[in-house]
Amino acid sequence: MAGVAFFVDFIAVGFFFYSYGIFFKSIAAEFGDSRLGVAIGITLTQGVGAVLAPFIGRALDRYPLKRIMALGAVSMGTGFALLSLVQSPIQFYLVLSIFVGFGAGAMGQLATSKLVSNWFVRKRGTALGIAATGISVSGVIMPNVSAHMVTEFGWRAGFLVYGLITLVLVVPLVLRLVISRPEDVDQLPDGATSVEQLPPVKAPLSTREFLSNPNFWILVTIIGLLFCIQSGTLIHMVPQLTDRGISLQAASMIAAATAGCGVIGKLAYGALVDRWDIRHALWLAIGFQVVGQLLMLFVPGYLWFLLGACSFGFGMGGVVPMQGAIVGAAFGRASFGRVLGAMRLPMSVIHLAGTPFAGWVFDTTGSYRWAFYTFLILYLIAAFAVLKLEVNTRSNRA
Repeated sequence: MAGVAFFVDFIAVGFFFYSYGIFFKSIAAEFGDSRLGVAIGITLTQGVGAVLAPFIGRALDRYPLKRIMALGAVSMGTGFALLSLVQSPIQFYLVLSIFVGFGAGAMGQLATSKLVSNWFVRKRGTALGIAATGISVSGVIMPNVSAHMVTEFGWRAGFLVYGLITLVLVVPLVLRLVISRPEDVDQLPDGATSVEQLPPVKAPLSTREFLSNPNFWILVTIIGLLFCIQSGTLIHMVPQLTDRGISLQAASMIAAATAGCGVIGKLAYGALVDRWDIRHALWLAIGFQVVGQLLMLFVPGYLWFLLGACSFGFGMGGVVPMQGAIVGAAFGRASFGRVLGAMRLPMSVIHLAGTPFAGWVFDTTGSYRWAFYTFLILYLIAAFAVLKLEVNTRSNRA
């Protein structure tokens, strides 16, 4: 199931999120040349996913995962295809909101994290890290592919190709291979041969129980701030580089390198949270991101920016598997979908501000500098919030 989650994350998150920066300037040029306007597009996509997340999370805990994920894949593939046809900003926003927003929520990280957490308990962090590398591997491959398509065929053709791949490959794969729980095929999590080898299963929590747990709100703050910074940095990375006179192809190489280091980060941090204090792992991830931001912001030159992007990518890579590992440890797999889904909406209040904020700063000042100064302050707030987190990921966590 980790392999299936890897592939689905490659499409659901990597195709859109890592490629959006490549399409960014072309879309802006066609629809008014406002970077804030294009940034609003991805914010709407993520916002709709956040609003629907509590309902999707409940559905994932209640119904077969393959049905929810296949429905999401159909929606996302249709949305990509429709993006190639839009003729106005309003149409662009509607397609992103209705089709891509729902599709990404139903087939993306919420669903794949639930799938992996059902199949792994003791090795949950490692498994989540392996699955989440699909996002970063897509980030290694797709920026260069997207840059070639945009340069040679235009942004509309790029989205059409993404739509066809999603509909033709992902939907059949999900329907054929996804199994919600190992118990559905007479197996046990982690490949165990008897229930005695597993920790006791936590009973499903009520909404009031997990909302009253301080870890819920602390995690919302930490992950929300980190996602806010990461999305703002990644979406505006390629436009920032081309503003400095770097070619789109060369800029896409840096985006790919960032994702490549994210692969290493996901594997490293996924393994760490199975063995180490989660607070130390989070601080390490924040530290690598801060070093990367400082290099990209203050040290001139392509190679230094590349080095900073790699440090940032390595730190960024650990956030997704660590979030899933903490939720699984603190709340149990029976409540995983509802808890993670409930987190999305309040987390999005913080998360979704990053990309449009950076676009607004650029439109207002002609530079991204003050946006990234703000991001450095947000890192300090996140690091302080980690102090308040109380989760032992090595304890009873089924």
